[in-house]
Amino acid sequence: MTHTARGDVARTHLLLMLALTFSTGVIDAVGYLGLDRVFTGNMTGNVVILGMGLTGVDGLPVLGPVLALAGFMAGAAVGGRTLRSFDAGWSDKTTALFGVVAATLAACSIVALVVHDPPQLVALAVTTALGLAMGMQAAVARHIAVKDITTVVVTSTITGLAADSAAGGEGLSFWKRRMGAIGLIGAGACVGALLVQWHLAAGMVLAMAITLTVTIVGHRTRSTAA
Repeated sequence: MTHTARGDVARTHLLLMLALTFSTGVIDAVGYLGLDRVFTGNMTGNVVILGMGLTGVDGLPVLGPVLALAGFMAGAAVGGRTLRSFDAGWSDKTTALFGVVAATLAACSIVALVVHDPPQLVALAVTTALGLAMGMQAAVARHIAVKDITTVVVTSTITGLAADSAAGGEGLSFWKRRMGAIGLIGAGACVGALLVQWHLAAGMVLAMAITLTVTIVGHRTRSTAA
């Protein structure tokens, strides 16, 4: 592969991971506002909610965060184990795993569409499945290894942005992608919050469509590069 081709692939992967970062913002808004204050992508926030919930303060949930965390870890474990023997980057396994993520989001969307005002057991099942999807997405994104873009959290991105800034004594390296990730996850949360007011499934459908598009474009880019 030529240097130019490698650069094109790298830029495409960056854009695709930024798209998934937006999608995570949407799903976290769905989880927090539509599934009893549970984050299914941002496990830092989820663990904090769980810790506070264990004290019984403000009626915060416990079971939902536990199941989301368990689902996330299971999804990440499957993703990591599947890709362990492959070099960093996009492969057929990457495409397959992102396909599973899209299918899981589609299944959750269907459940939300069919079951109006889902009872607690159904809501918890959807929470667990969304956690699994986000964990798998995070593991695959980690394998693709786009610098500063995890697709599920931006705390380290914000840290890097500030630490490498002029105030932190360094130049603004990678500031555009870092600002992009921070802005997109916030924008996704905004869009997700608006969609939840319309229907619980709407944000899931949007996230599924984004993930499916990322999967197709990423696979084609990988095939073209090969």
